[in-house]
Amino acid sequence: MAIACSLVAAASIAIGAMAQDILPALDQAAREAMAQTGAKGLAIAVIDNGQVSAVRAYGVRNARGEPLAPDTVMYGASLTKAVFGYLVIQLAAEGRIDLDRPIAELLPDPLPSYGNVDAYGHWGDLVSDERWRSITPRMALNHSTGFANFAFLEPDGRLRIHFDPGTRYAYSGEGIMLLQFGLERGLGIDVEQELQRRFFGPLGMTRTSLKWQAAFADNLADGWDADGKIEPHDERSRVRAAGSMDTTIADMARMAAYMVRGDGLPPERQAIYPEATLPITTRQQFPTLLPDASESDRPQARAGLGVIGFTGPQGPGWYKGGHNDTTANTLVCLQTSRRCVLILSNDVRAERAFPKLVRSVLGETGVPYRWEYPDLPDE
Repeated sequence: MAIACSLVAAASIAIGAMAQDILPALDQAAREAMAQTGAKGLAIAVIDNGQVSAVRAYGVRNARGEPLAPDTVMYGASLTKAVFGYLVIQLAAEGRIDLDRPIAELLPDPLPSYGNVDAYGHWGDLVSDERWRSITPRMALNHSTGFANFAFLEPDGRLRIHFDPGTRYAYSGEGIMLLQFGLERGLGIDVEQELQRRFFGPLGMTRTSLKWQAAFADNLADGWDADGKIEPHDERSRVRAAGSMDTTIADMARMAAYMVRGDGLPPERQAIYPEATLPITTRQQFPTLLPDASESDRPQARAGLGVIGFTGPQGPGWYKGGHNDTTANTLVCLQTSRRCVLILSNDVRAERAFPKLVRSVLGETGVPYRWEYPDLPDE
């Protein structure tokens, strides 16, 4: 397979000195990763000292063999949660919400009284469990609400709280949707409009949205699953903070640089890592609601506000993954040096190469890869 490799043409994304030094090795690592995993498309961005330093795209975006490019629209998946978390941090810094005040207090009516709300959640299922009253924005963002990932994964399809909120980590898109519901119904904030106003518009992220845009269709990535079967890109018609974002590698690189710089935040909140305070006690992230592991099997990581914090040989850092049957994404940032690697792939098979690809740019970081991807091959 011929591999297309292109750079961002926009003058706002330059090739920095650090990137010039590592680009040959990165290109080689990307080509090796695609050959070893069979992945059809891969896009990588490098952030150095809080600035986008390089953006690369390799491979193809669809079955016709059209090249994946830096401005190709790709599925952001759960990277959406990290962007949403940054919005919530800004709202907290402005005093518009309190991270530790219950979401229920934002709403004019008791949560279960809203019933099972299309596109949000089955809040009516919680009528017999008063623990919904204690769930806070922090718990939603650090995945300690007690919900399963989604209610449709429950045996009976009903939303329930499995443990006292705030006491442990269990990944939950339902918790993120509860917080979105609180912001939109309680504070009157349109999450998509707010993201466009604060981030996407000012940063020039013209091909990023939590809702499908017809203009995306001219340069769009389809996806490949674990068996090499291609699936068309899903045109998501609803804004879902848990994971509906479409973006490009060039756009999301700008957002990652903004986040690692701490832009739009007062000094005391400019590092996301200090907000990572909830110890993670499971051996792996999925399936969610796993029992606690022994101390020796737990990752050295903590859940934060939409991201996972860790400490490694280069100091504190944070990261977030994004995944579905045909999508593999990761963002890894080192807070002190403000260096990041962002990887988007329209082929889920690329995940197996993520640790090596990140190391080819950042070196050893301390990311708990085995917790995130327990089926990684031995190196």
